[in-house]
Amino acid sequence: MKASNVNVNGIHMRWLEVGDGQPVVFLHGIPTSPSLWRHVIPSIEGAQCLAWEMVGYGASIPEGSHRDISVGRQADYLSAWMQVLGLEQAVLVGHDLGGGVAQITAVRYPERVRALLLMNSICYDSWPILPVKLIRNLGMGVERLPNRAFEPALRLFVQQGHDSRARADESFAEHWQHYAAGNAAAAFMRQVRALDVRDTLAVADRLPELKKSARLVWGVADRFQTIGYGYRLAHDLNARLERIEGGKHYVPEDHPERVAKVVNDLLRDLS
Repeated sequence: MKASNVNVNGIHMRWLEVGDGQPVVFLHGIPTSPSLWRHVIPSIEGAQCLAWEMVGYGASIPEGSHRDISVGRQADYLSAWMQVLGLEQAVLVGHDLGGGVAQITAVRYPERVRALLLMNSICYDSWPILPVKLIRNLGMGVERLPNRAFEPALRLFVQQGHDSRARADESFAEHWQHYAAGNAAAAFMRQVRALDVRDTLAVADRLPELKKSARLVWGVADRFQTIGYGYRLAHDLNARLERIEGGKHYVPEDHPERVAKVVNDLLRDLS
């Protein structure tokens, strides 16, 4: 995949891109980056795949300094980025926080969204999860940790969301590099402090009104975003939900073939 960047209203936004056809924008969560989709995108057929990097995450962590990087604001950043790129409309594929960004974008900017595919997504009052709340409450005690001390804690957090230890180790190495490039604990705390459940609660009542084609994929064993919320989303979006038995939170990395199949099926239905 080709890495690109563009200046959008004074913010350098970054994304990974490959292919031609129907635009599909992939949205990651915390503590990941666009490479969350590295095993999914190569199997997507006939689409222009763009893995967008949220402001203040991944290689764009420095862009998050002194900026609003809440999930709600990310939806505004995403829409502005799409406008600059000339993407009039796209299928949004969102995981974790990225699923929240997709929901909010669909409500605020419905003309930008052709369809939604959400997996193990934040929604309603499902977040921030307890481990994140505990970290946030520790405040400066966490923020001042050197990288060598913070690294094991973040590694453990990531491992809990994977059902494959080998893939968990690969995943952590992939995403940790962006935190390790600076003050990892401070960057993570900046992200955590920006999490506000009011962002998804504000659009919850509007979801049934979207009338967008939608699909859901959910790791049934996810303890971060439980499948009960997935069924509630499926009801409100009038969407099919595909269960991944034994799957935990990071299904794009642990089960990329299942995720890619649902994306391809959705694209065929749309065409």
